Amino acid sequence: MKAPILYRIAAVLLLLFAAGHTLGFRQSDPKWGVDTLLGSMRSIHFDVQGFNRTYWDLFVAAGFSVGVFYLFAAILAWQLGGLPPATLALMRGTAWAFALCFAAITVVSWRYLFILPIVFSIVITVCLTAAAWLSDKTS
Repeated sequence: MKAPILYRIAAVLLLLFAAGHTLGFRQSDPKWGVDTLLGSMRSIHFDVQGFNRTYWDLFVAAGFSVGVFYLFAAILAWQLGGLPPATLALMRGTAWAFALCFAAITVVSWRYLFILPIVFSIVITVCLTAAAWLSDKTS
């Protein structure tokens, strides 16, 4: 398989990951028994650097930030997939940094999350790593 195809696959997976994360991170199941905790996160206010916030505000900000990052990563992967081989070979530092970033996300997902983000992270990491490796071979 060629690097551009792997980048395009990663881009589609990242777009799905961004949509799923953005739509799903605020969901909770009553069976989890966290309603009291979530209520506290939403109701207890504190001042931080001149702003009145709750832990829910911080949670939502972090969740949306991850969604925005995944969307950016999808665009970056799509753009890398459209580059000529010679240009892609010149961007090997970016390609490897991108792959290593998702390898770190895979470790974080494995440690703290559940099966769906773990699988997405692993497959995206494999695509990005293989694409970076194949990009090096075109130089």
